[in-house]
Amino acid sequence: MMYIQSRKRKWVSPFSSFLLFSPHFPLNLNCQTNWKRKKPNHSEDPNSRASSSSTTPPGGDYEVFLSFRGKDTRKSFTDYLYTSLVDVGIQVFRDDNELRVGEEIGPELLRNISQSKISIPIISDGYASSKWCLRELAHMLKCKRNEGQIVLPIFYKVDPSQVRHLIGRWEDAINAHKKNLDKMIVQEWEEALKEVGSLKGWESEKVENGYMFLHQDIV
Repeated sequence: MMYIQSRKRKWVSPFSSFLLFSPHFPLNLNCQTNWKRKKPNHSEDPNSRASSSSTTPPGGDYEVFLSFRGKDTRKSFTDYLYTSLVDVGIQVFRDDNELRVGEEIGPELLRNISQSKISIPIISDGYASSKWCLRELAHMLKCKRNEGQIVLPIFYKVDPSQVRHLIGRWEDAINAHKKNLDKMIVQEWEEALKEVGSLKGWESEKVENGYMFLHQDIV
């Protein structure tokens, strides 16, 4: 596996090196992220790793935050991507809580998003129906605007143009939220969907060999 060394002699992970030089994401090299790569622990019990929601780095800073709707991708693409990133030593946070207490997103979760170097929202069919996913997405994009965080969306079996223009299920989801929630909050989510739909991202439907090839492209 190939590694790239920066001028400061800090190693850049395979994932970030792909992001820097991929034709899909022509990032400004001045924004290059120096990663502190954790060596994989091959003696670790895979069962215990699979039951954990995140790999916890010292100080709580994560390299990647995954946002996804569990019903859509937890047991397929998200789990596969998460495991692949962890296996190459990337510190990943994913929120695996199925049962929510109350309606407010916890400050710890927002902090994990803010402290991550890269956020990856996995935009699937039911993503916009989840208040939690939309709250995460809005905060990611806020961090992108205010702090320069990198947001790299994956459009999983969805058309980004429909997300961008709120067509079909995307419009239906926003209208459903408007019936029960504050209009200002829903407007923020609406703008977040339009913004993420305009970002350059991976589209699973355009990857020839499906999500298994897509995850290799990302890692």
